[in-house]
Amino acid sequence: MKLSCAIIDDEPLAVELMESYVRKTPFLDLQGSFGSAVAAFDTLRERPVDLLFCDIQMPGLNGMELSRMLPADTRVVFTTAFSRYAVEGFRVNAVDYLLKPISYADFLAAAQKGLEWFELKRSAGTSAADDRRSIFVKTEYRLQQIALERILYIEGLKDYVKIHVEGEPHPVLSLMSLKSLEEQLPADRFIRVHRSYIVQPAKIRTIERNRIVFGKEYIPISENYRQAFLDFLAAHSLLL
Repeated sequence: MKLSCAIIDDEPLAVELMESYVRKTPFLDLQGSFGSAVAAFDTLRERPVDLLFCDIQMPGLNGMELSRMLPADTRVVFTTAFSRYAVEGFRVNAVDYLLKPISYADFLAAAQKGLEWFELKRSAGTSAADDRRSIFVKTEYRLQQIALERILYIEGLKDYVKIHVEGEPHPVLSLMSLKSLEEQLPADRFIRVHRSYIVQPAKIRTIERNRIVFGKEYIPISENYRQAFLDFLAAHSLLL
């Protein structure tokens, strides 16, 4: 499998170094190099790449801001001299976060993480959302597969999500936003009931006073999402 990639950095020497690393890596195919996020924006929206090696601190539009505007299937490896961006980097679901100066060994390890993500995605058949049976989420520094049929509900916190899985004593923690995870879930199986919660209605056994009950846990149904939730239940013959 070969991945298309691009490089964005406002330092010409950094671009040259990353280009030399790409040439050494047989599964990468360089589609372009850019000196700023602004210069790259239109091209990456019209002709998306699989993997983007992107600096963070750049004038006009920084790498974090750009990553939120890219197609969902473009995976990002951030390259920067500043470690303070690490948490935010994983919050936008980056494949990896490399601190300058970057060695080829570190570059290759990050590229392989990207390759692994696409290979897992392809093997799971996730290109067709309706046929999706599982998702892969990053937990610590590995990808974990979770069967959709076992997910009870998902809780979104400030920097990460907690995925509550049937039969598991502890939730799966992943450093990503609830919104980005919601985009990976099939809309005919999951629905948001609160700004901090997504549930799988087929797993619901009790609803009590505008709260969904999962064992000892009570999930609030927000007024803003209540009607959409009731419509979902009715449309899927879950509400009599």
